[in-house]
Amino acid sequence: MSSSSEILYEVREGVATITLNRPGKRNALSATLVAELQHALRASEDDASIRCVVVTGNGTAFCSGVDLDTPPQNTLDRNNPSSYPEVLRTMVYHSKPIIAMVNGAAFAGGLGLIGAADIVIVDATTVMSFSEVRIGVIPAVIAVVCIPKLGVHLAKKLFFTAERFNGKQAVEYGLAHDAVSRDQLRTKTMDYVEQMLKAGPNALMNCKELTREVPTWDFEEGLKRTSAWSQEMFKSAEAMEGSNAFNEKRRPIWDQK
Repeated sequence: MSSSSEILYEVREGVATITLNRPGKRNALSATLVAELQHALRASEDDASIRCVVVTGNGTAFCSGVDLDTPPQNTLDRNNPSSYPEVLRTMVYHSKPIIAMVNGAAFAGGLGLIGAADIVIVDATTVMSFSEVRIGVIPAVIAVVCIPKLGVHLAKKLFFTAERFNGKQAVEYGLAHDAVSRDQLRTKTMDYVEQMLKAGPNALMNCKELTREVPTWDFEEGLKRTSAWSQEMFKSAEAMEGSNAFNEKRRPIWDQK
């Protein structure tokens, strides 16, 4: 495991674990933390051995939002390592699935990290809130990744009131997939990881792209593009190995390159 002042980064058996490491500040998003988070996300993108990424927090909170004393940049700038919008972009366009293992409280910008993740497992009793209006601002950037999951109707209620909700409600609201007890959080997360490690690496990356892109296409365009996409995938070496393994009743041997 490599560590820096505000992020822990570990790679083990095809999984990169990124841990927000400001427990004394409830993992608030400082300029330094955001820059180091962006660096870790890019490192996991560039490492061909990594199949999926887990993002979690150290201590009792997942992320309490922006650190108002040392805030990250809020402008969209690919060359700015401390740009919070760029972190969300990197997560959404990361080629590998990202799992948010929400170990505790998540507020404001912390919910943006959850919204940008692909799979979300939460401590059932954890507290969450879109708390921005309480300090006179709005959940602007995070709305881009959270409204598609919440829907406009529910987003209005949560954004306007800063109402607190728990992990079980996060599942009901569409922000999370599973709410479990804190002592089961890692076990449930690893269940997802193990399932992903069984998948073809190229298929897994293409599934992420599929779920991101299809909602942006109209019906006819969707049919045209996905038909061509399917044909291309079926011709791949990975698909051939998967089919052979199925017919031979063995586990596939995936190319890790």
